[in-house]
Amino acid sequence: MQNIRSKIPHKIVNIVLLILVLLSFSCNKEKVNIPSYISIDSTILNTNLQVEGKNTKNITDVWIYADDQFKGAFEIPCTIPLIKEGNTNIKIFAGIKDNGIAGTRVRYHFYKSFENNILLTKDSITNITPEFEYLNNAKFEIESFEGAGYNIDTTTNSEINYSILQDINNNNYGSAILQNNLVFEISTQDFESLPQGGSPVYLEIDYRTNHNILAGAYINYPFLVDNKELLWITPKEDWNKIYINMTKTVSKALNNNSIKFYFRMYRTDTTEPSWFEFDNIKLIY
Repeated sequence: MQNIRSKIPHKIVNIVLLILVLLSFSCNKEKVNIPSYISIDSTILNTNLQVEGKNTKNITDVWIYADDQFKGAFEIPCTIPLIKEGNTNIKIFAGIKDNGIAGTRVRYHFYKSFENNILLTKDSITNITPEFEYLNNAKFEIESFEGAGYNIDTTTNSEINYSILQDINNNNYGSAILQNNLVFEISTQDFESLPQGGSPVYLEIDYRTNHNILAGAYINYPFLVDNKELLWITPKEDWNKIYINMTKTVSKALNNNSIKFYFRMYRTDTTEPSWFEFDNIKLIY
């Protein structure tokens, strides 16, 4: 018996196949999910000035959850597609560069998440400005240079003292310039019984400088002082905030009597003054 298909011209067969492929593609296209979008251009930090200090921040990323499903971490500003529509619970965590390093982006432990129910519309953008706060149980040791007497002092290594200056908004800050001297160093007070066992401990500082700044810790033991040089802070001409992770340093300092944290500037270029301005120093645990 002759094959029926052999009686049909090849051209007609090809046309029929092409039509079937196009119909299949059209059907699949109709099934494609059209996303809704949320857009985040900036964030807000609300603080209790007396307890938590000034509301400066350096939130670089957001970690997004939609109806408790993790959707990813995104650098601000960002527009995020979500295969969702209608009333959706959006939870956002603040992300930072741990120790100011771009390759170590983490959720900041001491900020609460922002949460809100958002009405999402397919193929439309909803703008969100997340507002963050510090955790209620966070403990603070703060120096903002606004009161009488300061908890930040120069150490015996420092060849100069620092001055208190004021900006156009009447905000006080510390300032030091190395012109004829080579070393400037400030430290916090001594802290006893900081939490260990991996409990988070962070040191925040707002700064600007034309020179590398060394951040470290002096750990006081019964018979010695251990100097931990931890992190080089890179120059910034404009005000910048850095979150310094002291968790491992504190947790490893078993049986210490106390710990204090320092910032040191060396003048390596003898032809130009080295300057360092600093404010809003917070130890949080």
